[in-house]
Amino acid sequence: MDNHTNGPIEDLGVVLGVDGGTTNTVCVCLPYGSTGQVKCLSRAVAGSSNRNSVGENAAMETLENVMKEALSMAERDWSEVRAVCLAVSGVNHPSDQKRLLDWLRMKFPSHVKFYVENDAVAALASGTMGKLHGCVLIAGTGSIAYGITEDGREARAAGAGPVLGDWGSGYGIAAQALTAVIKAHDGRGPLTRLTDNILKELQLSSPDEVIGWTYADASWARIAALVPVVVSSAIEGDEVANKILHESVCDLADCVIAVVRRLHLCGEDGKGRFPLVMVGGVLESNKKWDIGKEVTKCISKVYPGINPIQPEVEPAVGAALLAWHMCTKEGKTVQNGT
Repeated sequence: MDNHTNGPIEDLGVVLGVDGGTTNTVCVCLPYGSTGQVKCLSRAVAGSSNRNSVGENAAMETLENVMKEALSMAERDWSEVRAVCLAVSGVNHPSDQKRLLDWLRMKFPSHVKFYVENDAVAALASGTMGKLHGCVLIAGTGSIAYGITEDGREARAAGAGPVLGDWGSGYGIAAQALTAVIKAHDGRGPLTRLTDNILKELQLSSPDEVIGWTYADASWARIAALVPVVVSSAIEGDEVANKILHESVCDLADCVIAVVRRLHLCGEDGKGRFPLVMVGGVLESNKKWDIGKEVTKCISKVYPGINPIQPEVEPAVGAALLAWHMCTKEGKTVQNGT
């Protein structure tokens, strides 16, 4: 988001937008007081802030540090903040929201307004420039589909983490590939190019070493980083890799279809148009085996009114836009810090 307004902006403070993912956390600082696109004052990046992945203390520390760094880079302090939007993966229940809201109240002055949601909300806003309507599909380290209607009804599918089966996610794809290597090695599964390609990528000499590598550090992002190897193996013609990707496409499409059906985003007849914001490295990984394109095709067979959107700004900016809207729309999605 690097467009400038034509004239000087009256300094009315700043808003912070945080996109907290399983792999990394991004905070942007934007000036408050402009109705158009403005230059981002700063952008800070840190590690994971998903409490389910790294633990609550580490997640909170990451959130605090990334906001502190963004403010420092913008040469601002906590007192100049007007609103904060935390959009964090792993926020799945009102108790998660309350925990973060209570924490924010201790960090910021009482005038600051807060909005806490799952990171899917910021991803949606990044494609609709702050308007919360439609559906978003995130497929990065984890995966989730989230939708909201114009009257505020919400629905989601997946986003429950790898143990409960985010199989269309980067972690899900890579975990299945590692499993396929072990099965091929011990005779339970077919031979696959994944074996040689993953061993080469990890600089290992034997499939037996894959087990040790996997459990030495079972962080979700570390596993998900193997997705490009799975995609390249599929492009080379490997049947096992192709099967994993095709099943992942179906899983991701099913998530969106479930949300659209529950919210009637396509109208009662199922033929209306709706925006689908598509975010995440899995959806953008390789144009020769275009997972995002295949997901869109799969959804369009059920809901032909799909309008896929590739965001022009990153989710952290979407979060900042939501924070800005909190300050300008009284009584709507506003959570006061008092």
